Amino acid sequence: MLVFAASDKGGTGRSVTSANLAYRSALAGDDVCFLDFDFGSPTATAVFDLPVGDLDVRETGLHSYLRGAIGTPHRVDVWTRTEHSDLRDRPSGSGRLVLFPGDRSGGEFVTGDDQLHRCVDLVLRLKREFDMIVVDLSAGRSYAMDLVLAATAPRGGLDRLKRRWLVFHRWTHQHVRAAAELTFGERGILRAGELLGHRPEELDGSIRFVRAAVADLDSPLWAQVTPAQYAWLRQCDQRLEQLAAVLGIGESRVLASIPLEPVLQWQERLITDEDVFDRRIADHGTLDSLDGLTRRLYDDSHWGEL
Repeated sequence: MLVFAASDKGGTGRSVTSANLAYRSALAGDDVCFLDFDFGSPTATAVFDLPVGDLDVRETGLHSYLRGAIGTPHRVDVWTRTEHSDLRDRPSGSGRLVLFPGDRSGGEFVTGDDQLHRCVDLVLRLKREFDMIVVDLSAGRSYAMDLVLAATAPRGGLDRLKRRWLVFHRWTHQHVRAAAELTFGERGILRAGELLGHRPEELDGSIRFVRAAVADLDSPLWAQVTPAQYAWLRQCDQRLEQLAAVLGIGESRVLASIPLEPVLQWQERLITDEDVFDRRIADHGTLDSLDGLTRRLYDDSHWGEL
């Protein structure tokens, strides 16, 4: 399965949530690879807590591969290289977890037929090794997004692979509008895909939304606010639900809502069972949400034409 992680803006939780999705899938036994196609800001090495040497990827990452400078991009086995203490011993029954990083400070670049062919070749090779390929895209309508839309279009080379699109946004007025525009706007995913030959209904059916940093107003975290503040927060939440429904990204299209989480907010890293049950620094609801996102990603009943 191909999973594309997209967002209109930076700071939506796209990279850290999609990395946690890859991690939870590997824990469940799947072989997973994570491609850092966030060409403007390739930071996945930090999310997976890799050592300094792995952070400084230059001339061997995905930028260099797609530009034709190297024949095979650098790969990192997360289980063996991470400095995250909970991941150092690969859990029994888990699948592989491999990162393909971008070049440090690689920057966005124009893509054409050569990059398209290299992208398709890479994914087809990885398909033989991995059950899931997560592709973390740059924010907005980037060259990376255009590249994968072309690769998955009819005659693009990857059109027969099962694929999912996850559009991430924070739970704010601005981010809800931006996510809808990225998907349905004049220059959005659906319009760009249609111009490349995608069937609009099929592409639309492959897109779901993930809300990040959503305040759970029933949690103890909000018990200390004043009654006036609590009433105002409830009102804001209701108005956001109404706005999302009007813009076509309401509850029926939401695959998961990730709670406002101290660990994700301050460290932007993987959430482990130990963080929740032993250290008690992460919320149980966050783990439930990430597991639910992973299950629903695989469950065909949550996908298809709407």
